[in-house]
Amino acid sequence: MGACLGICSLVNCASCLCGSAPCLLSGCCPSTKNSVVTRLIYTFFLLLGTFVSVIMILPGMETQLRKIPGFCEGSSSIPFIQGHVNCNIIVGYKSVYRMCFALAAFFFLFALIMIQVKSSKDPRGALQNGFWFFKFLALVGITVGAFFIPDGTFTTVWFYFGVVGAFCFILIQLILLIDFAHSWGQSWVENMEEGNSKCWYAALFICTAINYLVSLAAVVLFYYFYTKPDDCVTNKVFISLNLIFCIIVSIVSILSKVQEAQPHSGLLQASVITLYTMYVTWSAMTNEPNRNCNPSLLSIVHQTTSNSTVAPPSDQVVQWWDAQSIVGLVIFLICVLYSSIRSSNNTQVNKLMMTEEGEGAVSEISSAPEDGVHRAVDNEQDAVTYSYSFFHICLLLSSLYIMMTLTNWYSPNTDYSTLQSTWPAVWVKISSSWVGLLLYLWTLVGPLILSDRDFT
Repeated sequence: MGACLGICSLVNCASCLCGSAPCLLSGCCPSTKNSVVTRLIYTFFLLLGTFVSVIMILPGMETQLRKIPGFCEGSSSIPFIQGHVNCNIIVGYKSVYRMCFALAAFFFLFALIMIQVKSSKDPRGALQNGFWFFKFLALVGITVGAFFIPDGTFTTVWFYFGVVGAFCFILIQLILLIDFAHSWGQSWVENMEEGNSKCWYAALFICTAINYLVSLAAVVLFYYFYTKPDDCVTNKVFISLNLIFCIIVSIVSILSKVQEAQPHSGLLQASVITLYTMYVTWSAMTNEPNRNCNPSLLSIVHQTTSNSTVAPPSDQVVQWWDAQSIVGLVIFLICVLYSSIRSSNNTQVNKLMMTEEGEGAVSEISSAPEDGVHRAVDNEQDAVTYSYSFFHICLLLSSLYIMMTLTNWYSPNTDYSTLQSTWPAVWVKISSSWVGLLLYLWTLVGPLILSDRDFT
């Protein structure tokens, strides 16, 4: 009897791997929506690739990666500079680029295939929501092939693809962050109006105060560690401008006209945007090529504890895991998970992110299916709840963002002997902070300017 049950279990597992997505999670959440489960599994593919990329840049992995034929030393794919290539530095960088190239190619392929899918009844809907085992094999095959791509100009060209893609993903992060901030503020204000007002008001005040205090402390630390009295003019401009812009959007968020148009708007949302702007400002300054204006975290800690100035680290030492990269990785993880399960009440955000939460038709399932296998609810039989192609494009951009984050936005110098920070990375990050502030400002003043449109 036990053997029969085991065989049946294996058959069910095999059918889930080759069939629809909801099977995989139905054991623990049988009422899950089909669209949510599918997005979570694709996100798992992305996180799996990120995990592999992290392993590839761990100390000691370069010894194993150098065994790949033609990947580094002795390669004829980088003409005239083989003798100068520092494999101990460049091999981890190249491996992350190839892993993320495979992820980007995988999601780009699905973005093309899923163009104009309107419901799960479309034959391509079955491909989107199933056949996971074969998709995994395809991803593995693309990854293996990526490691045999000749260098030539691949690394340099893919670096600029990464810069553009990461910038676009940062914009998506900003949209999701603004959506989260407004949803958070609206929820707490409604709870304050309906329930224990003093308790919710205190929570609202404390969170807002913490965000602003941390942001203010960050500004002070930026001026102290990332500027010099006679140098670092660019950093001074970045810090000062973003401080002024954050003050402006905070004031606008509590203006009476804005409050009339959006009663739930307030300082909590502005404080979240301010805190994120300070992070992006810090991230931009950590990529500045001028080492005098870009101290490493270790040198800052040593300087604080010993009151002595530490010499800037040598360019030959590549420190993959600095503080801003770790914070960026955490924000990335939160963002991709939030984008997979989000259900926004804001119609404008849903249009911008090409989602229509709650629009799909939900087919009813019986509490006791005939085959005994619980499956998630297919809520996309009449209409999809998100754009399949746009979702894959978001994952493509996120793979480029993680590529740039794990490699600290470094670029090889002319002879591939070391990696260095570049100004394009600085300007991409700082300009994204300005775009984010503009987007948030538009969410405040948009209802006033376009009073005939629905911004609820």
